[in-house]
Amino acid sequence: MTGHVLDTIAGIEIPNTPLVREVTEFIRDTEDDLLFNHSRRVFLFGALQGQRRGLVPDLELLYTGAMFHDIGLTERYRDSELRFEVDGANAARDFLLARGVGVDDARKVWLGIALHTTPGVPEFLDPEIALVTAGVETDVLGFGRDNLSAEVLAAVTAAHPRPQFKQRILRAFADGMRHRPDSTFGTVNADVLERFDESFVRTNFVDTILGNDWPE
Repeated sequence: MTGHVLDTIAGIEIPNTPLVREVTEFIRDTEDDLLFNHSRRVFLFGALQGQRRGLVPDLELLYTGAMFHDIGLTERYRDSELRFEVDGANAARDFLLARGVGVDDARKVWLGIALHTTPGVPEFLDPEIALVTAGVETDVLGFGRDNLSAEVLAAVTAAHPRPQFKQRILRAFADGMRHRPDSTFGTVNADVLERFDESFVRTNFVDTILGNDWPE
């Protein structure tokens, strides 16, 4: 998948292809500025971390994964009881298949989104999967930030600012998961609801094992 350059930010070229333009328009219409700018930064930081790691992703697929990765937090896509990551993965897959993208490529994007809050796994998979998580980790957790120059960080955040991002993204997480607390079992998302929802009761993995119906 190739195309002329749509834009270049911090040395990263955003492909000027029909698919990328459609993704941008769709996400721009669906997400607020907080999630849109965050998703663009995830693409840029993911691509930058890929350069450091010697990974060469399909930029169209990486862009799609990055742009759709938090759509499961939006009002339009958060009606289910599934993990918000799976809602986003399903939305991206359906979007791609409807536009003639192959099943294997759509599955890469699905996995990149579905696994982006599951540390320790995506880094061993295809670049399009690994680098969505890498971009998220840089923008949200600060992982790998010290590996990027001040000039690069400034260029990315100038193009896509992050005012009060830490508190605002945590609120977006909480709002997108409050109605489906069971979906956070075994994930980092439980930490969010524990902090922001006083009614949330964390399910304990050990208690689940010891308290299930199997005889000892």
